[in-house]
Amino acid sequence: MTILQNLCYNKPANKKTKGIKMNNTTTVKNRPQNKTRDMVYISFFAIVIAIGSWISIPTMIPFTLQTFAVFITVGILGGKRGAAAVSLYILLGVVGIPVFAGFKGGIGVLLGNTGGYILGFLLTVLVMWGIEKLFGKKTVTLFFSMILGLIVCYAFGTAWFITVYMRTSGNIGVMTVLSWCVIPFILPDLVKIALAILVSKRVSRYTKIEN
Repeated sequence: MTILQNLCYNKPANKKTKGIKMNNTTTVKNRPQNKTRDMVYISFFAIVIAIGSWISIPTMIPFTLQTFAVFITVGILGGKRGAAAVSLYILLGVVGIPVFAGFKGGIGVLLGNTGGYILGFLLTVLVMWGIEKLFGKKTVTLFFSMILGLIVCYAFGTAWFITVYMRTSGNIGVMTVLSWCVIPFILPDLVKIALAILVSKRVSRYTKIEN
């Protein structure tokens, strides 16, 4: 009777233990796959941002699809992987690969007058990531996170432009810089935001990328 009781008592425990081992094994096996998948996503969207920068109309600050590409990157990948993709894009440019507007590359582009707007993309993504973590990824939340991220990019880029310009060329007014680098882009950037939300939501339905 004692032996039978012991066998009955041990069976569920053994099954449970086996289940735990199987789950742990599955988790360990999935980790390399998840990392590889993330690397592919991040690399792909870094290339998408580069392509967006190449499609440009030359002006003081070139009209490009960079902003659109940054927005869809975060909209589809989420803040964490989006930040990694933008960081990779900037790093590629820093080492000299011509991923910036006008097929330019090198640290000199970032240190120039307009380099702050490129670095501002990373701030945009970080703002969007923070809002995503606090409020989720509903369409309204995504819209306002893009607006706020864009404002931060404008502010940082404008401050950078003024600082570099004053060191190299002399005094310049804030309104002058805004008229060159911000005001002409407001309406096009709002259109990009609307399109980015539409594209992000459509793509997310089919790819089902987990954030």
